[in-house]
Amino acid sequence: MTTSLPTEQAAVDRSAERLPLSGVAMMLGSALSNQLGAATGALAFPTIGPVGVVAVRQWVAAVVLVASGRPAFRRFTWQQWWPVILLALVFATMNLTLYTAISRVGLGLAVTLEFLGPLTIALAASRRAVDLGCAVVAGAAVLALLRPKPTSDYLGLGLGLAAAACWAAYILLNRLIGTRLPGTEGPAAAAALSGLLYVPVGVLVLTHHPLTLKALACAAAAGVLSSAVPFLVDMLALRKVPAHLFGVFMSAHPVMAALIGWIILGQRLPITDWLAITAIVAANTTSALAAAPGPGPMDVATTRSPVARTAGRRGRRG
Repeated sequence: MTTSLPTEQAAVDRSAERLPLSGVAMMLGSALSNQLGAATGALAFPTIGPVGVVAVRQWVAAVVLVASGRPAFRRFTWQQWWPVILLALVFATMNLTLYTAISRVGLGLAVTLEFLGPLTIALAASRRAVDLGCAVVAGAAVLALLRPKPTSDYLGLGLGLAAAACWAAYILLNRLIGTRLPGTEGPAAAAALSGLLYVPVGVLVLTHHPLTLKALACAAAAGVLSSAVPFLVDMLALRKVPAHLFGVFMSAHPVMAALIGWIILGQRLPITDWLAITAIVAANTTSALAAAPGPGPMDVATTRSPVARTAGRRGRRG
């Protein structure tokens, strides 16, 4: 018995190092679905605006997450309810600030700014010299993105940073909820509350805007592609790949957002913005690869990488 355990652990480690192609395909597919959903939702902005799109998306996310998480609402205690309520407010604010930022500064730049939330938490939680260097690089890239220029939309940039702050708050709240509620009951309950919050908002917006079948379909597709699909695919991917490598592949999101924004929405970024996005992606990749490999693919809950842990539980953050 004592000699078989190290051998079995070595086998698990070797399996994790091989990084199955199916796991890579799932992670890239999840990122692609996520950003395609955001771009599809943006197509409905001229008709129902970002608020209307977010309302429909929150309703779709609530249905999907409640069906999968099946939260036992009646058994929740106040110690469980209050972080869930805060997480619901974070869900509601995060997607609204992100989609409004997308409408003002474009998909690629908005998603890159939002990505700073988990990256900041990951770097702040470390005391390694390499992470200090990554933080300096990411900080310089942010300054490049926010630099004053004639076409700067400071409200849009500020909303992108607000979305980043919300994602960081999500990480901290999700850690707390994970210790108080089993499985995905907490995020599912928060998504349900967030969906309820958007009922009066959505009804008001959709009443004053001419809702078309195309706009409704685009908004609903955003909910499916950016919530339902990533939620399921990420859970499957985290069974196949180590969590720290999942954190590396999170870097695909800003890049795919910029590419899809260009291809589908015609949103072109200047070369300086592309260089800044590349620097932020490189900072996250370097930090994640330098982290200790930690547990195997199935032990995601105990990983030390906040970016990877958040990605594994998020379901695209409601």
